[in-house]
Amino acid sequence: MANLKDIKTRIQSVQNTRKITRAMKMVAAAKVKRAETTVKAARPFATELTTVFKRMLKKVDGEFSVENLSVKSAIDNYPVLLEKRDIKTVGLLVMTSNKGLAGAYNANVIRKTVSRIKEYNAEGKKVILFVVGQKGYSGLKNKVSNFNCEIAKSYISVVNDVTAMGARIIAEDMAEYFVDSRIDKIEILTTRFKNMMSYSVQDWEILPLAEDMQNYDNVKSIDPIMLFEPNVNGILQSIVPMYISNIIYQALLEAQASELASRMTAMSAASNNADEMIRLLSIDYNKARQWAITQELVEIVSGANALK
Repeated sequence: MANLKDIKTRIQSVQNTRKITRAMKMVAAAKVKRAETTVKAARPFATELTTVFKRMLKKVDGEFSVENLSVKSAIDNYPVLLEKRDIKTVGLLVMTSNKGLAGAYNANVIRKTVSRIKEYNAEGKKVILFVVGQKGYSGLKNKVSNFNCEIAKSYISVVNDVTAMGARIIAEDMAEYFVDSRIDKIEILTTRFKNMMSYSVQDWEILPLAEDMQNYDNVKSIDPIMLFEPNVNGILQSIVPMYISNIIYQALLEAQASELASRMTAMSAASNNADEMIRLLSIDYNKARQWAITQELVEIVSGANALK
């Protein structure tokens, strides 16, 4: 049986750990509520933007002029971004966190990423990764050497402060790779926030446009009097970058809320486990103390009997 000092030291150690996990749970709970409000508020705009984009593509029906097109950056080159091409290299944007202690959140995303890499490699396609979050970069940098895959860029600071500007930077980087034909497809692996207790790892396709975007007939209410001012080029050059950036921004918000919810759940479970461990150790401590007292009594009685 362990001595009293060892058991007491273990109890103190678990109690200190419980203080940390409870504090992290409270911090995550406070942040996840704000993140939940933000992500739910952003969803209607993302949905409406997609609807408007579909309506515009149906109205234009692929007929737009590229004459006198002023392109300041790759993401403004919408004719190239909207073109269909044979897919040889896939650009995969992976959403993870900078910190651990979030349950299986990062492990689930990394596992899904490796699975997608294997699928594309089996089809003879190369994968180029754009990784958001330190945990994703650390978890994938050693794995990609086993596949036809490489990490092009990593984004660490954007996780700490999710903004539309941060999403725009990622969108411009990926658009540059797409326009330069270094990638032929842009895809996002993120987690969609459901509630405080659950999320799901999802695969979002951005470019080339998914089948439901290419099939304009599924757009129900099309305004027959849709006018483009000042012109088609100007409108498309504004809405295509907005569409791509907003999808990435929405993915960042969903990932942030999912991470915080996962951390809150993990820290809650850790605190409960610490409580149970302290309870069991306290029982062991009391047993050891009783055994020590009994041993002392036996020694006293034995000594008294020896003096008779």
